[in-house]
Amino acid sequence: MRQVVLDTETTGLEVERQHRVIEIGCVELINRRLTGRSFHRYLNPERDIDEGALEVHGLTREQLAQEPTFAQIQAEFLDFVRDAELVIHNAPFDIAFLNAELVRLEGGAPPITDLCKVLDTLALARQMHPGQRNNLDALCKRYSVENAHREIHGALLDARILAEVYLAMTGGQAKLILSAESDTARGRARLNTPNRSSDSVRIAVVRANEEEMAAHEHALALLDKASGGMTVWRRL
Repeated sequence: MRQVVLDTETTGLEVERQHRVIEIGCVELINRRLTGRSFHRYLNPERDIDEGALEVHGLTREQLAQEPTFAQIQAEFLDFVRDAELVIHNAPFDIAFLNAELVRLEGGAPPITDLCKVLDTLALARQMHPGQRNNLDALCKRYSVENAHREIHGALLDARILAEVYLAMTGGQAKLILSAESDTARGRARLNTPNRSSDSVRIAVVRANEEEMAAHEHALALLDKASGGMTVWRRL
């Protein structure tokens, strides 16, 4: 399963007022593992940047004047995201801006949702944590994802942070560590453990109650939805 975690920065909040994308950041996940592949471009918006947006990302029109336009990088960008599931926080915002850029291309272009599926992590977080703050900073705190270096917003940095948050929200990223050192340590621990007869060991069996089982089933359903039906254990 290939996913692309994506974030954008823009000249303002209203796509209807012809605001433009000025930064795109993407990181790739395959089977819920970061591959190290990324896509990152600053873009010349060919227009002024709102003061409110400038306070968020710190990018000025002068800084971006020598960067390529969206039209110049669109083929490379679309090749990177094609056929992937896009993982975006507040997806309608970013999708609307990307689609507006595609429409501006000479001859126009189909919407990005014709090329990719989209998973909105904000909608997912609201399902999992109703009534709570679910912006990226709040989710970082909730899932212990380090973001102290996030003084201002940046598309690639935010995409990397969101990838960690998404993996934590949907079950984490399992790591298997096999080493001679760890095997030796486990062997020594077994040798140093005193033998006990089975009669002297009492094993407590704690069964989940109905409320806990319902919460577990709800969590599994959210994982199944987030993975697009790829949770194998739900089909067994």
